[in-house]
Amino acid sequence: MTAAGLPMAVPAQGLPPRVRVHEVGARDGLQNEKGVVPTEVKAEFIHRLADAGLTTVEATSFVHPKWVPQLADAERLFPLLGDLQGIHLPVLVPNDRGLDRALALGAHRVAVFASATESFAKANLNRTVDEALAMFAPVVSRAREQQVHVRGYLSMCFGDPWEGPVPVAQVVRVCRALLDMGCDELSLGDTIGVATPGHVQALLAALNEEGVPTDRVGVHFHDTYGQALANTLAALQHGVTTVDASAGGLGGCPYAKSATGNLATEDLVWMLHGLGIDTGVDLGALAATSAWMADQLGRPSPSRTVRALTAGSHEEQADSHQEQ
Repeated sequence: MTAAGLPMAVPAQGLPPRVRVHEVGARDGLQNEKGVVPTEVKAEFIHRLADAGLTTVEATSFVHPKWVPQLADAERLFPLLGDLQGIHLPVLVPNDRGLDRALALGAHRVAVFASATESFAKANLNRTVDEALAMFAPVVSRAREQQVHVRGYLSMCFGDPWEGPVPVAQVVRVCRALLDMGCDELSLGDTIGVATPGHVQALLAALNEEGVPTDRVGVHFHDTYGQALANTLAALQHGVTTVDASAGGLGGCPYAKSATGNLATEDLVWMLHGLGIDTGVDLGALAATSAWMADQLGRPSPSRTVRALTAGSHEEQADSHQEQ
C-alpha cells in the first residue's frame, strides 16, 4: 500500500494543466477477452469507472456479433447506462447499420475505425484504406446531421506487423481525410506498441503542418515495448490533452497478434498526478475498480500501479483467510 500523499506533485514546464482520459477498457479491453463477460458485470464496471471520476467511458461496439461476440450484447448493455448523467459514453460503429443501432438507443457519441495501412485495412475491414474511408463518409455525415459527436480512430500509425515502418505522410493523409469528412476528433493508434517519443512528436508536427490542430488529436498507445508512458509524455509536451487508456491495462487487438495490452489508466493517472496535471480521477477508486474487474476475469491486473496500490488489501485478505 502506497503512503498517503503520493505521488508528490512536481509540475514540469510546457505541459497542459488538465488532461482528459478517454477510457477504453469496457470496449477495447473487454472485446479482446477470450470469454464473454456478463452484461451486468460490464454495466457495473462502467458505473464504477464513472464513480472514479472518468467522464468519457467508451461503452461498447455496434459491430456484427459474428466479428466481436464479446460485445454482442450492446443493445442490452447501453440502456443499463441511462442513469449516468454528465458522462460521455461513445460507441464504435463500423457502418450504416451500426450507426442505426446506436442512434436507436440514443447514443450521442460514436466512433469509426480506420487504418493507416493497406494490410491492416484488409485484415480488419476487408477493404482497402480508401474503400474504408468511402464506407465511413456517409456514416460520419449522417451522425453529424443528428448532432452526434464523431471520433475517428486510426490504427497502425507508427508501425504495421506486415508492412513494417509506416511513413508519416501516409498517416497524415488518412488523418486529413477523416477530418475532412467531418470527424470531430482523431485518435492516433500505436496498435502494436512500436512508437518511440521522437516518432510521436514528428507525426504530431507533420499533422500541424497539414492543418490538423493538436486540440483535435488524441493518442492511443499500447505498451508492447514499454514505451507507452514515454510516448504519452512526448505527446503532452506537444500539447495533446486527450489520452486513451484502459483500466487495469485490459485489451490488445484481435486482428494484430503482436499487439499487447493498452496503456493502463492507473499507470497514466499516476504519472499525470505526479506532474501536477488534473484529471478529475480518484486513483484509489480506479485501482479498486480494476482489481475488482481482474477478479471477475479470474486473473491479476497487468497494471503495475493497480498491483502497487492494492497489494496491502490483498495481503490483508490473505491474512484474514489464514486466521479463519
